[in-house]
Amino acid sequence: MTWQELQSQALHLSVDQRWYLVQALLASIQQETHPIQTPTASLSKTEPILGLDNWTQRLVGVIQLTPEDITNSYVDYLEGKYS
Repeated sequence: MTWQELQSQALHLSVDQRWYLVQALLASIQQETHPIQTPTASLSKTEPILGLDNWTQRLVGVIQLTPEDITNSYVDYLEGKYS
């Protein structure tokens, strides 16, 4: 499967499913780039992730979404769409 086919399939998922996919991918990337990190350790804003430009690097760790945040965001989206 090409990345274009994977992207096309992902875009057909519901918003809720795409948020979970994003979180799973981010967690996977964080584990691969920081494999010896302890559960209590977090990314330092000064600790670079290879391959990211400085602007993107500053965004790492800024937003931490919980499953409740995702659900609330999706509910807000649906209320706005169908109100």
